[in-house]
Amino acid sequence: MYLDQFTMLLAVFERAALMLMTLFLLTRTNLFQQIVIKHQRSFRETSLILLLFVFFAVFSTYTGVDVYGSVVNVRIIAIICGGILFGPWVGISSGVISGIHRYCIDIDGPTSLPCLITSILAGLIATWIHLRCDKKNYAKYGIGAGMFSEILTMTLILLINKNTELATSIVSQISLPMILGSVSIGLIIILVQDVDDEKDKIAALQAKQALNIANKTLPYFRNNDRDSLVNVCSIIRDETDADAVAITDRRDVKAYVGMGEENFVDAHRKISYMTQQAVNLGQQIISNNLNVYRFHSLLIIPLWDNGQVTGTLKIFYCQPNRIRHTLREMAIGLSHLISTQMEVSKIEQLKTMASKAEFSALQNKINPHFLFNALNAISTLVRIKPVQARQLIANLANFLRFNLEKGNELIDIQEEIQQVRDYVSIEQARFGNKLEVVFDVDPVHIKIPSLLMQPLVENAIQHGIVPARTPGTITISVKQQPMSQVFISVRDTGVGIDPDVIERVYKGALGSKHIGMVNVHQRVSLLYGAGLNIQRCEVGTAVSFYAHEIKGDEC
Repeated sequence: MYLDQFTMLLAVFERAALMLMTLFLLTRTNLFQQIVIKHQRSFRETSLILLLFVFFAVFSTYTGVDVYGSVVNVRIIAIICGGILFGPWVGISSGVISGIHRYCIDIDGPTSLPCLITSILAGLIATWIHLRCDKKNYAKYGIGAGMFSEILTMTLILLINKNTELATSIVSQISLPMILGSVSIGLIIILVQDVDDEKDKIAALQAKQALNIANKTLPYFRNNDRDSLVNVCSIIRDETDADAVAITDRRDVKAYVGMGEENFVDAHRKISYMTQQAVNLGQQIISNNLNVYRFHSLLIIPLWDNGQVTGTLKIFYCQPNRIRHTLREMAIGLSHLISTQMEVSKIEQLKTMASKAEFSALQNKINPHFLFNALNAISTLVRIKPVQARQLIANLANFLRFNLEKGNELIDIQEEIQQVRDYVSIEQARFGNKLEVVFDVDPVHIKIPSLLMQPLVENAIQHGIVPARTPGTITISVKQQPMSQVFISVRDTGVGIDPDVIERVYKGALGSKHIGMVNVHQRVSLLYGAGLNIQRCEVGTAVSFYAHEIKGDEC
């Protein structure tokens, strides 16, 4: 008996491994990767995923091991994985379809009705986990849901079947393999989630590399001369491990560093036909089978100024097939940064970022992704809405200068509010109609420490509005109160804060995601005797505190 059960357990793992291998191969394709990382999928994309998991569930019925009229299979595993990873349309639909199919192919079978019931229930449980549980716990809850569903199936087999002896024989044979086989759910969920995590890690590395290059090259854009551009090319070459890097305008090579550099010492060369195509079309050009000089790989990225291509960035490699997806994405982001740097090089606020020391201080106070996204938003608007782009550049410059210059000094609360307005303008450019911000501000002028309000607004956007499926509103209130106090409140209509997060904010035990809120809570506590008042509302979250005039020059 135990040998038979072990054999059936291996059969379950074998079929789960087939599903795992299929998903692994699919996760290597760009189409599946793009579907996985999306939070909102089109009807077509959802239908493709649904068909895939319905196929897994139905196919497992035909490939399962027959035991006294029952089938040892991985149908529940497919349903729960699909529902947890991709939501109700996949979970509930695959459960209903595969359950009805299992019932119809063997209507009078001893396990048909129990399998129908638990298949549908498994889809509902998986949907609940998808909607209610933390993503990092999907694998753990998925295993639990799978085991519960299989235990329920065994219970229903015993309760529903009139042939008690047959039901007992079936359950004694298949219960252990089916229940233990649910462990496969965790492996499948982790595999698919790793695609999303891998994309995030790659994006973070790309942003970090692009920002690092931007940090090092920004001082040289102050002077648009050959020596400065040569320094820029040298930095990009070192950071990308390229064999040569060039920057061109629309006609000539302005700077060239690397292999064959001696050919560009005395005079500029005319750009090549391939580079001219990139300029004319405004599109990147990739060649992994180049045969020019000793180079075999080339990436050409257009550089833009006020909606027009003004030149290109060229990255050369001697080895073939060196232009991969990660390098291409990083180079595109870098070209946006370089284009923006070149366009705003005369603006005093962004010149401030040229200093490495200042830029490092800025990185300690601002999420690098915010800066990267802001510059990308500006780069996009430069082409289609240049007036708004110029205003956003001024907003970003003011925002960065505020963080660099204010430090720990006390400032007028209206300056802090202006800092929040600059920040909100940048975020609204990114999120468009999804984000509405209302300012309800009295003309008060008390002195407060800098950066007390902006982290709360950032937290409301990132953890309240962004995760919500619908547009949201943030209301920022600054109201005069009796006894020379000022009531400051940031309220959003987002997803609402977890009560556990509130407790950890008060205890100062949160991780880096909410470090801004913890920092504000601790500073407010020290300055005014009481920290933040954080409330989960019927819709969204409200964070507030009372401030009053502080004596002294520093907080």
